[in-house]
Amino acid sequence: MKKGITIATTIIVIGLLWYFFIKPQDYQVRVLAKSFPGTINQSLKAWNNTLPNATIQQLNDLNHLEQKITFGDSTSIYNWEITPITDSTSKLKVDIKDVDHSFFNKLYVPFTDTDFEKRSRKTVTEFMESLNQHLKEIKITFEGIEELPSTYCACVEHTTIQSNKAFAMMKSYPFLNSVIINNEIQMNGIPFIETTEWNMQTDSISFNFCYPIIRTDSLPTIKDVVFKEFIGKKSLKATYNGNYMTSDRAWYSLLDYAKAENISVEQTPIEYFFNNPNMGGDALRWKAEIFLPIKETDE
Repeated sequence: MKKGITIATTIIVIGLLWYFFIKPQDYQVRVLAKSFPGTINQSLKAWNNTLPNATIQQLNDLNHLEQKITFGDSTSIYNWEITPITDSTSKLKVDIKDVDHSFFNKLYVPFTDTDFEKRSRKTVTEFMESLNQHLKEIKITFEGIEELPSTYCACVEHTTIQSNKAFAMMKSYPFLNSVIINNEIQMNGIPFIETTEWNMQTDSISFNFCYPIIRTDSLPTIKDVVFKEFIGKKSLKATYNGNYMTSDRAWYSLLDYAKAENISVEQTPIEYFFNNPNMGGDALRWKAEIFLPIKETDE
């Protein structure tokens, strides 16, 4: 009898020690999102930038992020875990801890609906509302596999973060237009982006913003303009409708498709733009064709 009581007491003590001092979160929220991890990841970072006292960092991969938000005299840590369920739905598990009041939260959470719990649910709900609004503003349609043609082009090189890609494009549009017009260069297609480097951990990209042109022997030498041959490749293709600031959502969609279908791809997306973002208008009517090159295999 005494042995049983001792074992039970030991288990209870260990359980309490784990609950109060080892358990990483004070509270957990689970929600279902009608999107895939890449879009959720980028939307979470964009939403974080709208908060007054918040920072966020991606951890080991796209599916894990740590966010710190200061509320008054306390700081809460939100650990977001994104788990894909289907190609269009994901489960979000959010572990939340109040750095300064963790012990008291764990003490009261099982017995009452604390202000900490209410605030945690409200914060996650606000993100979900932001995500759902964003999903109404974009459309991604997978088109299959297509062989991209090669072309000669005039390009401007950029290095920036993904969310600033459209701003870099908008600066280059009038510049390249003036180069084309002033030097009587003949266009040979619509503008496109050729990504040369994509760091998904830091969201940084390097790319060439290019105008396809007819090659001649008398092309001028112009500062900041590179004349080059773009080599087309067999690629996965998607059509994106929405603001070009968030066209990278289609990049992640194509990556997910490639992973599901066991297709080896190069992480260097190519985007063809059918609208000039400087002209404004209903962004959902803007169109871009997004391509992800398929790696060539040795036969």
